[in-house]
Amino acid sequence: MGKSDQDLSTQIAQVLREAILTGQLMVDERLPSEAELAETHGVSRPTIREALKRLAAQSLIRTKRGAAGGAFVNQLRYEDAYRDQITTSTLLLSMNAIDFETACEARFALERACLPLATQRRTPDHLARMRAEIAAQGQEGLSDEGFCASDVAFHRAMVDAAGNPVLSYQLAGAVEAMQPLMNMITFTARNRSEIITRHQYLTDALEGNDTARAEAEVDLLRDYTIKLGQDVKAQRDERSAG
Repeated sequence: MGKSDQDLSTQIAQVLREAILTGQLMVDERLPSEAELAETHGVSRPTIREALKRLAAQSLIRTKRGAAGGAFVNQLRYEDAYRDQITTSTLLLSMNAIDFETACEARFALERACLPLATQRRTPDHLARMRAEIAAQGQEGLSDEGFCASDVAFHRAMVDAAGNPVLSYQLAGAVEAMQPLMNMITFTARNRSEIITRHQYLTDALEGNDTARAEAEVDLLRDYTIKLGQDVKAQRDERSAG
């Protein structure tokens, strides 16, 4: 029994994907035409078209119309990949029912890894972004949603202070996927002033190039967040038992 067109398009897309990732097809290089690819792989043009759609959905290629058109290899940037990383991390956490402490442990361990670089490479702009979020968090009447958004923005600036786009990309899921989920669980129980204080001390540590102090502050935030999660769970269990 022969393979379905869908199976074939998936297989061809994988072959082309590997060619792009290994450098056999270079950035901005034009792929062979649909007719050429169909002949090479012994399939129909609609099957090739479907394979190209799969590559385009992964941002690996772009298409251009006209006489000089065709499919070209994209230059994928870290900034463009952030959204996919966040979406994937969010789905993994929600669909696999990762427990709160596991997610918390992972997130803070990843953030902590940035601190030796962040304390050395932070710029006045990074510090200004962090202090602006601290000021926003202390505003009277700030909604829970607003506080959560500012909390994420603060940690995003801290991660970016490491000055390493690979780390920033890898941590996009930790900061912008894990943290909002944690906030949803703990926002009713947390003390904003406690978090703001930790943020202030953490920013001071980065400004003073003090890695040990920065790591200690992140550890305190981790411990506080885990305790919040435990308290919320205990309250829910108590209500359920009642």
